[in-house]
Amino acid sequence: MAQYNPPLRDLQFVLHELLDVCGEFKQIPAFAEVDADTVNAVLEEGGKFAKEVIFPLNITGDAEGCTLDKATHEVTPPKGFKEAYAQYVEGGWPALSCNPEYGGQGLPHTVNQCFYEMLNSANQSWTMYPGLSHGAYEALEAHGTPEQKALYLPKLVSGEWTGTMCLTEPHCGTDLGLLRTKAEPLPDGSYKITGQKIFISAGEHNLAANIVHLVLARLPDAPAGSKGISLFVVPKFLAHADGRLGERNAIHCGALEHKMGIHGNSTAQMILDGAVGTLVGEPHKGLNAMFVMMNAARLGVGNQSLGLTEVAYQNAVAYAKDRLQMRALSGPKAPEKAADPIIVHPDVRKMLLTARAFAEGGRALAVYTVLQLDKELHHPDEDVRKEASDELALLTPIIKAFITDNGWLATSHCMQVYGGHGFIHEWGMEQYVRDARINMIYEGTNTIQSLDLLGRKVLGDNGKKLKAFGKKIAEFVEEQGVREDMQEFINPLADLGDKVTKLTTEIGMKAFANADEVGAAAVDYLRVVGHLTYAYLFARMAKIALDKQGSGDTFYTAKLHTARFYFAKLLPETASLIRSCRAGLSPLMAMDEALF
Repeated sequence: MAQYNPPLRDLQFVLHELLDVCGEFKQIPAFAEVDADTVNAVLEEGGKFAKEVIFPLNITGDAEGCTLDKATHEVTPPKGFKEAYAQYVEGGWPALSCNPEYGGQGLPHTVNQCFYEMLNSANQSWTMYPGLSHGAYEALEAHGTPEQKALYLPKLVSGEWTGTMCLTEPHCGTDLGLLRTKAEPLPDGSYKITGQKIFISAGEHNLAANIVHLVLARLPDAPAGSKGISLFVVPKFLAHADGRLGERNAIHCGALEHKMGIHGNSTAQMILDGAVGTLVGEPHKGLNAMFVMMNAARLGVGNQSLGLTEVAYQNAVAYAKDRLQMRALSGPKAPEKAADPIIVHPDVRKMLLTARAFAEGGRALAVYTVLQLDKELHHPDEDVRKEASDELALLTPIIKAFITDNGWLATSHCMQVYGGHGFIHEWGMEQYVRDARINMIYEGTNTIQSLDLLGRKVLGDNGKKLKAFGKKIAEFVEEQGVREDMQEFINPLADLGDKVTKLTTEIGMKAFANADEVGAAAVDYLRVVGHLTYAYLFARMAKIALDKQGSGDTFYTAKLHTARFYFAKLLPETASLIRSCRAGLSPLMAMDEALF
């Protein structure tokens, strides 16, 4: 009953018409030969793989889940997952955006981002197995020794091995400064690592021959807190320098988490009992190295909810057009039928358009942000790299928190469209809601992202990064403000930009007196700035649609309608959020704990 069609037309619109990514690539020698035909061809084939190979495994994988053999500690993912992974490897998909030095295809991360959106729509649980490998690859490429790179990177790039990140422990949660896993030096320069890690996505499985775990642990002389954490690479099987597998390492899955969603992915409790690992980067600087992987994961989790938003929207629209119930309040719209299709009802339309706007706004922001990643890593101009790095830092917590919050809202709305059928597993909608809810929690809860945005990325540099992004918005407002047909987009965008500036200053002044003011405002503040990014991109998309609406292509007509809906029905949320921010700390802290 469920269906999925890759949104290739909208992806192409964002890539080529909104962002002109190939024009940007021409400024980067490594990508100068990447043209629109190449990008489109890759995504067309990637869409086929998502739709035809892994989407059919989504509902069945959720129902079956993963199985742990407690005697051998081996985990078997749902039926079909291993075969699908073999097709993924055979197609060369793991290598898409990896360095050719290690066997990669050398395409931009921007292309890989779009491919992974489609994979997440098709089957988030399956996509997490190869998805985490990208983060492990990037951390080792940035901080690994030459020997580590030579051993692990070609295998991760080919997909022969997969990767994970082993961060938290039962007592830690997000506060990694509390972790207790120990790393003791061995005479040969390696380390014996002992401890327990929990919530390890894709921690154990049989899809690949080896699993490369990146593990946070403490050396014997480590200072307390987060400044005493080191990073180690700990493979499931020890390997020879030529890549041949040796003996089983002393790391195993002790149990699988029985969680509300992403059942097809093996979220594992990993036990390290003297496992052998090697140090990545400098001693006690493990978080610096791991943040490469964590930031990649935060962009990836935003992409997960973007994928869920898109597929939930597609199915809800199909259902709303087909489901007959009641008559329109203004009179029958399908008099030849027993009742009208529910898509005629205003509130159903509101729910569908909310999901559509969150999908299209999220897609524009996600691709825009990953384009900054490509510039940061590869652009020849140092100033451009620095500007892109700052913008990436500013937008990463928004990608993670705003898109996942919106994904939860959108999938919930889409389930509501189904009425009682939305709760039935076979329709697929309740699975999207369960999966989307998890995305708001892991890789740093959305509150942590909000504190990161307001405390570190905005107030931490006196608003420098935010002002630079705001300057882009102001230039667009000035350029397009003379157009009469753009006023419905430009005026609210300019107004919100001014309000964000004033709100930021106000919170900053309060925080000087009491730092807890940041915690009181952060979640609402991130949502306000998230809307600012969407409003900016929707205004740019609306301009393109206005310029091309005479072409007769209904795509632009629909884009314009969606932009108008966003500005009329979703952006006004910022008024109440700003008011909540200004209410400050007192309403939250005034009540004595004993009264709770």
